[in-house]
Amino acid sequence: MSALKVVAILLIVAGIAGLAYGKFTYTKATHEAKLGPLELSVKEKKTVNVPMWTGVAAIVAGVLMLAVPKKT
Repeated sequence: MSALKVVAILLIVAGIAGLAYGKFTYTKATHEAKLGPLELSVKEKKTVNVPMWTGVAAIVAGVLMLAVPKKT
C-alpha cells in the first residue's frame, strides 16, 4: 500500500472521528513547586472543540486523494 493511500485513509478516519466526537479533552500540568519534601502541582483540564467543517474537509480530502488516478 502506498504512502498516499495510508494518508488518505488516516484523513478519512480522523474526519469521521472529528464528526463523531466533536471535541477532545486533555490534562495539562501548569505549575509545579518543590518546597523541601512537599511537591505542589496544578493540573488544568482543557477541552478543544473540533469544528464540523474540519471533519468534513478531512473526509473530502481523503476521498479525493483516493479517487484521483495516479499518473505514471
